[in-house]
Amino acid sequence: MERLTAEKYRALRRDAEVVERDAHGEKVLRLASGEYLKLFRVKRLFSSARLFPYSRRFARNAETLRQRGIPTVKNVRSLRIPDIKRTGVLYSPLPGKTFRQLDTVDHDTALALGEFIASLHLKGIYFRSLHLGNIVLTPEKNLGLIDIADMRFLPVTVPRPWCTGNLNFMLQYPGDRARLKHTFDGFCAGYSRCHPNGDRVLARLSPWK
Repeated sequence: MERLTAEKYRALRRDAEVVERDAHGEKVLRLASGEYLKLFRVKRLFSSARLFPYSRRFARNAETLRQRGIPTVKNVRSLRIPDIKRTGVLYSPLPGKTFRQLDTVDHDTALALGEFIASLHLKGIYFRSLHLGNIVLTPEKNLGLIDIADMRFLPVTVPRPWCTGNLNFMLQYPGDRARLKHTFDGFCAGYSRCHPNGDRVLARLSPWK
């Protein structure tokens, strides 16, 4: 993990655009170079994140996703920034738009989304924070993932109850439900077509409107 001095950090973030912040400060910066800097803080005194920071998990996850054929961010560098008590990752973004940024999600796009999420589950990729804001449709019409710190990789297919829970998590967001409202049948068709137990996974989804 590369250590940044206060001077190097100030130089790195000069002219940066703040993309995301919370009550504790800046979280994601778009740098003048076009790269992104994502910052992590340790939320608890006793936490596994002190031994294995989220910045290192992010970098490891990016490499594992590439090995499993999933498009994601590139050129990830893991950073430690003692002056602001943060770790971070510097990376080149995945080109495209997230599903929340698309003007609409038509039937074919919803179908592709269902197939994509089913393929993640079949490849043993359990993305705890799955939602439409971290799934990207690239200019080549491929689907990929961003914001990838919160993820597990299994040696087998993701268990069926976990698959259902993963989809329920995504559908808990009112905005995401609204974007899929008129094409949800296409999404389900794509998931079932790709996943051999897809109908059983979808049958246990929580009711939603």
